Amino acid sequence: MSVVERMLEAAISRWHVAVNDGDRDAAARAVTDPVVVLGPRGAGPITPAAFADWVERSGITLTPRSWHPVSDRLMVVEEDATWPRSTSPTPVATVFRVTGEHVSAALRLADLKSALELASLCRVMAATE
Repeated sequence: MSVVERMLEAAISRWHVAVNDGDRDAAARAVTDPVVVLGPRGAGPITPAAFADWVERSGITLTPRSWHPVSDRLMVVEEDATWPRSTSPTPVATVFRVTGEHVSAALRLADLKSALELASLCRVMAATE
């Protein structure tokens, strides 16, 4: 694993720990201002405080299952999602973009294939700016 991949994975791991612990302060510190999000209830840029509110309100845990590097700044992570009233985990996949040591985008999709397709499109868009 390259140094860049280790840095990317470290930022995403910090994000997962903050989210899974329900730690508002750590969640706000794990992301940029703004952070771009995508989920079943909407998409767009939000503040770190709004992200921390979501972490607390949702009670979600996202357990990483597999990691798929896409570029120096993009990684897709396949996860098992659970919520406080879950009876069993739901498979999801998140496209992460990292800026410096912080997650600058977390785009959650229903499956790994969709997330990999979106990440590939994001990589191509960034390369053609």
